Amino acid sequence: MRKIALEEHFFTPELADYSSSTKAIASTRAWAEASRRLADFTEKRLPDMDAAGLDVQVLSLTAPGLQAEPDAKVATAKATAVNDFLAGIIAEHPTRFSGFCALALQDPGKAADELERGVTQLGLCGALVNAHTQGVYLDDPGLSVVWECAEALDVPLYLHPANGVDKSHVFSGHPELEGPMWSWGVDTATHALRLVFGGVFDRYPNAKLLLGHMGEGLPYVLWRLDSRWDFHNRHGIELQLEYPSHYLRRNLFVTTSGAVSSAPLLCSILALGADHILFATDYPFESISKACEFIANAPLSEADREKICFRNAESLLNVKPVHP
Repeated sequence: MRKIALEEHFFTPELADYSSSTKAIASTRAWAEASRRLADFTEKRLPDMDAAGLDVQVLSLTAPGLQAEPDAKVATAKATAVNDFLAGIIAEHPTRFSGFCALALQDPGKAADELERGVTQLGLCGALVNAHTQGVYLDDPGLSVVWECAEALDVPLYLHPANGVDKSHVFSGHPELEGPMWSWGVDTATHALRLVFGGVFDRYPNAKLLLGHMGEGLPYVLWRLDSRWDFHNRHGIELQLEYPSHYLRRNLFVTTSGAVSSAPLLCSILALGADHILFATDYPFESISKACEFIANAPLSEADREKICFRNAESLLNVKPVHP
């Protein structure tokens, strides 16, 4: 069965230093191997894809990417350069790669312009943002121009984890819980809920948000979110739709990146519907072969398997794979 994978990372030598915070989380050996694969597109990546039966990778700049750059002008210039680079890689292998724009949200207006250029001129299929941008989250009113552009172009924004602005005291004395082991998922789910309660999806009802790692836990708490919304002191927040889950079922799409397990997959399908689940591997931080073997054998109907493996990506991203 054809497969399109949506959370497939890369970096360039010029941008590698931004990943020092991620490097600090990994073991030396794991990071060395990941770094080799992040900078490679043909020597290891394509053979790995071929061996596992993966047709297309949708490439994205690895965390924290341009979000870590404090200078807005520098970030904007690097966004243009890396998106041009990515478009060049895709042009060399148009049947195997697609890509998400990197955006320098330090300057929202120029980021919106770059998103439009990336989609309409470079052929990219949306954007991926690595967590916060210098402490600014995607519900910030200043970023409305980016959401307006994404909705008008009908492309998703993929919210990917990275280190938080600061460290919660609950992690004190337990650095093993920081990063992708635990804290990244909590931070990213909270970030997504800020979009709901910050009114982003009321202002842009056709906006599309992508979350990896089977939705960062959100599909499993929809009932409780709604129950506690009835109970809660809402602090002046009003939602146009009745419950938080209504937004997540409408605007949220999740991928299987880094989650090779049937239980969360089936829960996500029950919570959001198979139309909102897309395949991903989280390369090179997870194994392509394990992810592809998992989705090929997961306890799904063949109709749902097709949706998750490639049909939803074709619809959401306008990516058309070909048979190898």
